[in-house]
Amino acid sequence: MAFSITRLRKGLGKARRGFWGRIRRAALASGLDAESREALEEILIEADVGVAATQRILDRLEKADAVGEDAIHNALRDSLLEVLGRAREEPEIPGGRPRVILLVGVNGVGKTTTLAKLAARYKAEGMRVMMAAADTFRAAAAEQLEVWAERVGVDLVRQRSGADPAAVAYDALESARARGVDVLLVDTAGRLHTKHNLMEELKKIRRVLDKCEPGTPDEVLLILDATTGQNALSQARLFKEAVEPTGLVIAKLDGTAKAGIVLAIREELGLDVRFVGLGEGVGDLERFAPEAFVDALLS
Repeated sequence: MAFSITRLRKGLGKARRGFWGRIRRAALASGLDAESREALEEILIEADVGVAATQRILDRLEKADAVGEDAIHNALRDSLLEVLGRAREEPEIPGGRPRVILLVGVNGVGKTTTLAKLAARYKAEGMRVMMAAADTFRAAAAEQLEVWAERVGVDLVRQRSGADPAAVAYDALESARARGVDVLLVDTAGRLHTKHNLMEELKKIRRVLDKCEPGTPDEVLLILDATTGQNALSQARLFKEAVEPTGLVIAKLDGTAKAGIVLAIREELGLDVRFVGLGEGVGDLERFAPEAFVDALLS
């Protein structure tokens, strides 16, 4: 599925018109004197950029010592890109087996919808895709995934409600190998009665997949809701400690006027953003491209 700068700009419209419009105006107002630095710092914090990333951005702007609108704009752009770093390519997968992607995150962040969007994306790229309904804790989860699987046109492996999630993942990987599937997307629970139990369940799924096929899962994507701001950062800390996600999907970016959480998480936890969700449609998922993201915010 081709990258769409138009879709990205449209999806980030609320953020561009909101906090990031204010940030750009504050930076351009009179260069970075003491007064404008204080104003810019306040707006960046309010935009969920976080203290660490905000200080890094401001320090970079001061060092740039830019004069004139174009120079200040470019210095601001460069400072944001320095925080975000380069986009990371998907890891190479040994031939003869599926790419296994585990999706984790709390309930309500858009995890199941994101899984469907990923399935549609990989299918559009010519790959054979399978879903696994390993969220057996929530009764409606498998039914919801079944609707998406039919809509997208991919296979689904599911078991009865309350079944062992690791067993579902194991069976799905066995089935995916037998059917010559290219990508296996594994949904997981977002809530158990304690955080400890949830994290232990996710660790068990990882162990079982690795036992079935050494080296899997190939990726653990943590889904976060951009509209929850600093709460998303707290979730990222928790999941990073427990299951070591390889990347992030930031959902619902079209629903926030802030969008700074992308920078906060990257600066504080070093996690790469892999995809961003920009709407409810099955095609409203874009690979994260730092330069395009920054340009869409600041243009």
